[in-house]
Amino acid sequence: MKKLLVPFRILWGIFKHILLKIRLYRYNMDTIAPYFREQGVQVGEGTRIVSKDVGGTFGSEPYLVRLGNNCSMAAGVRFITHDGGVWALRNKHPNLDCFAPIEIKDNVIVGMNTIIMMGVTIGPNCVIGAGSVVTRDIPPNTVAAGIPAKVLMTLEQYEEKKLAQFSPVRGLPHDERKKILMKLWDDWDSKAKP
Repeated sequence: MKKLLVPFRILWGIFKHILLKIRLYRYNMDTIAPYFREQGVQVGEGTRIVSKDVGGTFGSEPYLVRLGNNCSMAAGVRFITHDGGVWALRNKHPNLDCFAPIEIKDNVIVGMNTIIMMGVTIGPNCVIGAGSVVTRDIPPNTVAAGIPAKVLMTLEQYEEKKLAQFSPVRGLPHDERKKILMKLWDDWDSKAKP
């Protein structure tokens, strides 16, 4: 009888995984928030999450993550709400576990493949650069990036810099957008050193 249970458990696990994939298929980055709320994540209004991977994105304690209103979490963002390093101390302290919440305030964008560690609060109106590891709180109205993430500039300075690089393509049909963006190569080539 035991021999039959093992294949059944494997098949049951595969079946549950397929059902989850089918359920998640109907969502996109703008509509997935209700699903993550069901898993325990506190997700504000107008927040988009480019992920369908609860365990990979929000870890084993999704209920310790709070995302404010009008935030954007790019693909590959990870929230680490526990310290797995205590495993090295389990021989001496068998029940040792460390957890802390993570809070992202309103109007924050977190770039692709960023890791946000336990106990961190990111203030409102922040930009977190792609590939960052956020180990400390980030103050409001700032841009931070790096490993570990450090404040690079104010949001106002970032705005000035980005307005200078502005490309007026939002909402244009694909062909018109491509035509305008291909002109960026002309500027690039003219700046190239011989």
